[in-house]
Amino acid sequence: MATVNVIDSHITYAESGEGGLPVVFLHGNPTSSHLWRNVTPHIAGQARALAPDLIGMGASGKPDIDYGFADQARYLDAWFEALELRDVVLVGHDWGGALALDWAARHPARVRGIALLETMLKPLSSEEMPPPARARFEAFRTPGVGERLVLEENVFIETAFKGGVLTPLGEEDVEPYRAPYPTPRSRRPLLAWPRMMPIDGEPADVVARITDYDSWLADSADVPKLLLTFDSSPTLLIGEDMIAWSRENIAALEVEHCGPAGHHAPEDQPDAIGRAIARWLNAHGLTSNGAGREQGRARVAQESQSA
Repeated sequence: MATVNVIDSHITYAESGEGGLPVVFLHGNPTSSHLWRNVTPHIAGQARALAPDLIGMGASGKPDIDYGFADQARYLDAWFEALELRDVVLVGHDWGGALALDWAARHPARVRGIALLETMLKPLSSEEMPPPARARFEAFRTPGVGERLVLEENVFIETAFKGGVLTPLGEEDVEPYRAPYPTPRSRRPLLAWPRMMPIDGEPADVVARITDYDSWLADSADVPKLLLTFDSSPTLLIGEDMIAWSRENIAALEVEHCGPAGHHAPEDQPDAIGRAIARWLNAHGLTSNGAGREQGRARVAQESQSA
C-alpha cells in the first residue's frame, strides 16, 4: 500500500501492474480497496491497477469533515491530481461508481472508459429500491436509530459480509474491513453514505450530481462503458428494470452478466468480474500504450485549446 498527502489528510491506495492506461478501482460503503484484491490480478499483467481507500475509509485519513458527497469528491479529486492521472479507465462499485461517474462528468477529456457494477445509475424512487434495502435505509436515515445501528452497533460492517454476499466471508477477510472502525466516531463515514442515498429527490445536492452525470452518460458516445450484472440476490441494486433503463439511456454501453452474487459482488464473483473487465479493456485497446493513450492526449489538447 502507498500513501499520498491530500488537502489536510492522506489517501492510501493499492497499486499493481504496469503499462497501458491507469485503471482506477473505486469501492463503496462499507468497504475499501480490500474489495478489489481478487479482481485486480486479472488486469495487473496488462495495465496499471490503482485502488484507493476513500477518505475516512480503509487506511486513509479521517479528517474532521461531514463526509458528504462533495467532501468525498474533493478528496478524490486531490488524489487524482497528486498522482497526476490524466488518462484513466474507471471501475466503480456502489458509491465508488457514483464517484467515478461524477469525476468522469467533470473531467470528460481524461476518461478513456468506465465500468460499473451495483451502483447508483440514476436518482431513485422508494418503489425502485429492493424491499430489504429500503427498510435498512429508512432505519439508517432515522435520527437516533441510524446512530445506534451504525455508530454504536457497527451494523454495517457486521452484516454487510453476511447478508450482502451469497457466500459469507470468513473472519480473515472481514477483519481488514472491520479494523479501520474501532470506535463510534471512526464510523461516521459509514453512516454518512446511506443518508446520501438519492431517494425521492433527496438529498438535493446528490440528486443534482447524479442528474449531471446521467447527462454525461447519455452524451459520451466516444467513451466505452461496461455494466456488469448479477442475479440470485434480493440485495442487488441493478435488476432487470435498471438494466433496461441503462440500455436506453447510456451511450456506448455493453452489458455482461457475471453470474449469481450479492450486492458486494466482487466478494462473490471476483474472477468473473476480473475476466470481464480484462476482456473489455482489450477489446477497446485500453491496455495498450498506443491508440487509446494517443486519442486521450489529443482530446485533452483539443479541449485545452477550446478553453
